[in-house]
Amino acid sequence: MTPSQKPNAPPATPSVQVKRSATTVRPQTNEERRRAQRVLLRMPVLIHLPGRANPIQGFTHTVSASGAMIILAEGLPSGTKLAIENPKTQKRVDAHVVRPPQMNPEGSLVPIEFIAPSPQFWNIFFPPATN
Repeated sequence: MTPSQKPNAPPATPSVQVKRSATTVRPQTNEERRRAQRVLLRMPVLIHLPGRANPIQGFTHTVSASGAMIILAEGLPSGTKLAIENPKTQKRVDAHVVRPPQMNPEGSLVPIEFIAPSPQFWNIFFPPATN
């Protein structure tokens, strides 16, 4: 026993740092990684493809300031460049398909991203991000 130790004290051990739950680092959820808040909104849209005379009719599933999940009768390949039109306002925005479509009972769910964020395109107010 050294002079600095007390007679009934436990033997000295190297300090071990314990991470508490409040400081534990965890991966972000998909919702936290999103750049923009999503809003459920079902409205008609027109999809204009280069070299195609007539637009494809579809409707939105969810929308955000940076794009949308749209429902079309048939899917579009990832990377497809297009212009999406809001027929109510007749505004058009350039966009592209970001992932292959997924099928659901209503048709193909096609995720699109605007070339530049366009929060005014949908003519709605987006709530502030919560993260």
